[in-house]
Amino acid sequence: MTAADRSPAGSAAGRPASGMSSDAGPGAPAGPIRVLVADDQPIVLRGFAAVLDAQPDITVVGTAPDGAQAVLLARDTRPDVALLDIRMPEMGGIEAARRILETEATRIIMITTFDLDDYVYDALTAGASGFLLKDVRANDLAEAVRTVARGDALLAPRITRRLISEFARQRRRPRADGDPLTPRESEVLRLIAQGLSNAEIAAALVVTEHTVKTHVARLLAKLGLRDRTQAVIHAYETGLVLPRS
Repeated sequence: MTAADRSPAGSAAGRPASGMSSDAGPGAPAGPIRVLVADDQPIVLRGFAAVLDAQPDITVVGTAPDGAQAVLLARDTRPDVALLDIRMPEMGGIEAARRILETEATRIIMITTFDLDDYVYDALTAGASGFLLKDVRANDLAEAVRTVARGDALLAPRITRRLISEFARQRRRPRADGDPLTPRESEVLRLIAQGLSNAEIAAALVVTEHTVKTHVARLLAKLGLRDRTQAVIHAYETGLVLPRS
C-alpha cells in the first residue's frame, strides 16, 4: 500500500520531517527525497503519488487537490520537492509555488498538460525548478524528482530551452553594474544556460567536476538564485546568453 492509498487528498503521510541537506548550493537531501503532490485530477494525483512512493529513495509526505491545501501541507511536512499542477481550483500552482517558497527550501516541479502553456515563464519566475507533462512515463517521473532534488534544471523534452529563451527575450532586463561574478563564474553560468551538465562543463573548461560544482554553488549564492533553472533564466534575461534565432 502506498502513501497515496494511506493518505486522503489534502493530508500528510504522517512521516517525521527531515528537511533539506544543510550543504550550501545544489545538493540532494541527506535522506529519502520527501515529495508533496498537488493536482485537482484524482487519477493523476493518486497515480503520481503511487509511482513515487514505490521508489526506494523517495517518500510521498502528502497529497493535495488544490494549491491552497498544498501550501498548508508544505508548511507542515517541509517537502524537498513539490509537484504542483499549474491549473487548480482555489489556488493555482504558480501562486502556491510563490507562497511555499516564502517559507520553505522546497524545489518546485510544475505539472502541465500543454508544452506551450502561457504560464510557463510566470512559473519559472515564481521559482519553479522545472516542468513535467502529465503524460510523463513512470521512470521519467521518478528521475525528474531526483534531478530537481539535487539542484539541476528540469525541462520535459517538449518544453525546450528555446521556449525559455523566447520568454526571457521578451522580458530582457539589463545586467546590473558591478557584476558580482568572476570571469570564470560567468563562463560557467553561460555554459549552464547552454544546457551543459557539470561533467560537460568540466570537460569544456579542462577542470575537475568538483571545481565546477564549487563555481556553481558560488554563482548561485552571489546572484541569490535557487538552482540551475533560475540560473538559466537569469543568463537569458541579462543577455549573458542570447536566444537562438
